[in-house]
Amino acid sequence: MVETLSIAVIGAPGVGKTSIIRQFVYNDFSEVYTPTRTRFVYRPSVILNGNMYELKILDVPPMTSFPPGSSEWLDLRCRGVRNANAYILVYDICCVDSFEYVKMIRQQIVENRYTATGTSVPILVVGSKRDLQRQRFTPRRAVSVLVKKTWKCGYVECSAKFNWHVVLLFKELLGSAVARGMRQNHTSIRLQGALQRNRCTLM
Repeated sequence: MVETLSIAVIGAPGVGKTSIIRQFVYNDFSEVYTPTRTRFVYRPSVILNGNMYELKILDVPPMTSFPPGSSEWLDLRCRGVRNANAYILVYDICCVDSFEYVKMIRQQIVENRYTATGTSVPILVVGSKRDLQRQRFTPRRAVSVLVKKTWKCGYVECSAKFNWHVVLLFKELLGSAVARGMRQNHTSIRLQGALQRNRCTLM
């Protein structure tokens, strides 16, 4: 039986959420910005550590807050977000407001998910548009230390445009999600190469 993992990708408008997902799933990038107005689901298959997983990647429109209680079922744009297995929180390294948004959403996820289950849920913070390095609002190290040491989350910077670290960020998150579901942590999760333009990525 193939395990299905649900991953919600959340971020402020224009940070590149959809571009990151489409680069990962289709090896595709568009310079044209199209705002995400409705929830969209991508269903790629990946092979990690010799095991196959079906991913359910939720591309979520910008939310004013993490959906509390049953409200995610009242708003179709948020359906499945509250009970996702893991979260990717994307910000633009050139836009401080987008980082403040991620900061707010992360805190709400921690409060909603931890108090309900007694365990934390995997969260990966992603700095997008790494190709615009010279325009960043704060040094990479400062953000990395805050996210890893204080928030206890994973941290990756990527560029969907040049496909830098896109597969890596999904590998990092999936590795964390899988490890929490196992009795033993597998430290030998390696990137074994991505297959070109199909629905299955070898990680």
